[in-house]
Amino acid sequence: MSSDDIRATRLEKVEQLKQLGMNPYAYQWESSHHAAQLQEKYADLPSGEEVEVEVAIAGRIMARRVFGKLAFFTLQDETGSIQLYLEKKRIDEGMADVPDAFKHLKDLTDAGDILGAKGTVKRTEKGELSVYVKQYAILTKSLLPLPDKWHGLTDVAKRYRQRYVDLIVNPEVRETFRRRALITAGIRRYLDKLGFIEIETPVLQGEAGGADARPFVTYHNTLDMELYLRIATELHLKRLIVGGFEKVFELGRIFRNEGISTRHNPEFTTIEVYQAYADYQDMMALTEGIITTVAQKVLGTLEITYQGEPINLTPPWRRVTMHDLVKEQTGLDFAAFPTLEAAIAAASEAGIGGAQECKSIGKILNEAFEQKCEPNLIQPTFVLDYPVEISPLAKPHRSKPGLVERFELFIVGRETANSFSELTDPIDQRQRLEAQAARKAAGDLEAQGVDEDFLTALEYGMPPTGGLGIGIDRLVMLLTDCASIRDAIAFPLLKPEKSDAPPEST
Repeated sequence: MSSDDIRATRLEKVEQLKQLGMNPYAYQWESSHHAAQLQEKYADLPSGEEVEVEVAIAGRIMARRVFGKLAFFTLQDETGSIQLYLEKKRIDEGMADVPDAFKHLKDLTDAGDILGAKGTVKRTEKGELSVYVKQYAILTKSLLPLPDKWHGLTDVAKRYRQRYVDLIVNPEVRETFRRRALITAGIRRYLDKLGFIEIETPVLQGEAGGADARPFVTYHNTLDMELYLRIATELHLKRLIVGGFEKVFELGRIFRNEGISTRHNPEFTTIEVYQAYADYQDMMALTEGIITTVAQKVLGTLEITYQGEPINLTPPWRRVTMHDLVKEQTGLDFAAFPTLEAAIAAASEAGIGGAQECKSIGKILNEAFEQKCEPNLIQPTFVLDYPVEISPLAKPHRSKPGLVERFELFIVGRETANSFSELTDPIDQRQRLEAQAARKAAGDLEAQGVDEDFLTALEYGMPPTGGLGIGIDRLVMLLTDCASIRDAIAFPLLKPEKSDAPPEST
């Protein structure tokens, strides 16, 4: 039977239910328990025993087995599943005001329907804990059938596109998003205990800033002005530090008009944290505290497995400079090259692609790190002290010329966090933003302009500040063992299906 035929048949059942006075789209149902609660409470109930206490439960019918005057349904709710034990005599007596109640249940329900049931708890002779139903109510009639096979679909995009079906038929997917909620709640609780407060900053901005990224552009009709969706929360949170707040953060959505991959989604979630009178060393301790606390809370352990690779989150994590990592992997010491030309020649000989296009030794160093080191950083590693050329918002290193006080945290070869001793010198900051604006004018789509209001804020004076950003989606991937960022985002951005696309012009 085609899906259209199934839908037509189910629509007929909707009409039959209405004619019988049974509303196929109910308004309310009061449950006394969830499935998992019953499974736990009566885990020791012997086979064949019944508990004469009435319970009420609701959920989706996942499977039906009908044998004449007896039926068994598998009912699934948010917490798990439980069997419904349905007997004609018992239901017809319990619902005497509904003639042929059992027959209607048997004939007019389907897998996918949402059902409420009341009865006692019984473990069948075969050992299956069940609700021994006395009364039922069809709460929502499903018009579309659940898929026979879903988790193993070769068209994985269909699972992302119809996430609601994915959640229905794959309990492990629901568990991923339950854990995601616990992770974000745990981060907020941890920061709250340390005295941080969360303040929301604008999504629509007149000047995108705080990162090198191509923004989404939109337009406000009434104000007659072009606006950008934010690419970071950084510059507004720093304004709050200028204004007198000492510990602030925001956990929210960021938008970058860039590529899509297993690691990137154009709309993603970060947390940015700023603490006055702190530096990047303080932020390392804070990063360890946040991640280990939520991992222990959500998973109950700091020894986890990601895609078959054992990961030990027990602090302290390794701390190593970018220069030392590159030297370990390539044998090249970029601090020792006297000229840019010498660095380019050595990097090219070492097989570092794109070195000829780099305009500074610092950029070649970063290329060498990304190509030769980053994929090998499996265990938690803080990479320290980045070139100033790629860190326009970080404070110059107090003892290493040409570098800034910055770290990135890498786990399983992926950047998970980024932090600076924040730049507080307004003159230096202006020079760096103007250099960035020059790149933008020259055609760099990821470079940003000069945010004059932010520079004005800095001129009023910002205290020494440590800043930290953590990619929430990547942290969720790590703690839920998701191979792709699309598995960690409930509704990732997808290209339209061909059937949704406009017809081609002829």
